Amino acid sequence: MSAQEFLDLSVSVSLGVLALAFLLTVVRILKGPTVPDRVLGLDMLVSIGIGFIVVIAIKTGYYLYLDVAISLGLVGFLATVAFARFVLQIGLRAQRNGSIDPEEKRNA
Repeated sequence: MSAQEFLDLSVSVSLGVLALAFLLTVVRILKGPTVPDRVLGLDMLVSIGIGFIVVIAIKTGYYLYLDVAISLGLVGFLATVAFARFVLQIGLRAQRNGSIDPEEKRNA
């Protein structure tokens, strides 16, 4: 097996594994019982998207795609931080209004 054949096989397997991961993550987002589960799923989708971009960059040999992957990683990180802050604010607001008992929240 030549190096080019091995690279083509590796790219094909990588794309297949990433496609499977994408589908499983979408199922987790749709099925996720809580908001943090969905936020984690969205963060995972960003990671899978970065994986797709990197594999396509390797396949095409056009490595400018790596800059796009880095930018997507930064935007994904900021989105995750924003979602985490949003979830925290919802929890704090509910706790202030008395709808969540802090002891029940710790024991849950």
